[in-house]
Amino acid sequence: MFALSFHEFAHAWMASKCGDNTAARMGRLTLNPMAHLDVMGSLMILFVGFGWAKPVPVDSRYLRDPRVDMMKVAAAGPISNLLLAMLSGMLFRFLIGTGLLSESISLLIYYFTRINITLAVFNLIPVAPLDGSQIFSGYLMRTNPQLAWKIQSYGPQVLFGLILFGYVTGFSILWLIMEPFVNFFMLLFIAM
Repeated sequence: MFALSFHEFAHAWMASKCGDNTAARMGRLTLNPMAHLDVMGSLMILFVGFGWAKPVPVDSRYLRDPRVDMMKVAAAGPISNLLLAMLSGMLFRFLIGTGLLSESISLLIYYFTRINITLAVFNLIPVAPLDGSQIFSGYLMRTNPQLAWKIQSYGPQVLFGLILFGYVTGFSILWLIMEPFVNFFMLLFIAM
């Protein structure tokens, strides 16, 4: 819950820095989970192991450079999760030799780090509505706006299909793509 709230807060913070205060006016420039959590998304996390938070509203008309600033706003969420993972990994490495790290605290830090890394990597996939699609489309808009539009239009169906395929077959194409990146950052941050 904290990882999702921090992720959405980062989007709101970056939008505010880029000139759009829409999220701030709507009470979303906060770390309070109640402002960010979606009821259905939260229930899905509890019962299915996969869920979501409410997307932060961004009005590109207020951004100073809409194309570039939307890329910054989109990137802020995954970067914030990598930052949390790095900090928890540093905490783990600091505490590991002190004798202060019980097994339960060790597991808590391990899972907190892994959840944040997984959330960041998942959100960087360039399929709408994930953050990666906003980042990638920002580049693609200059060279092939039609393809950028198709990615934004058909992305949710593709993403849902990939997730559903993974649940039905037990073979996740998304995890196949994500796993090397998640393992790399786990090794980098927590050495596990």
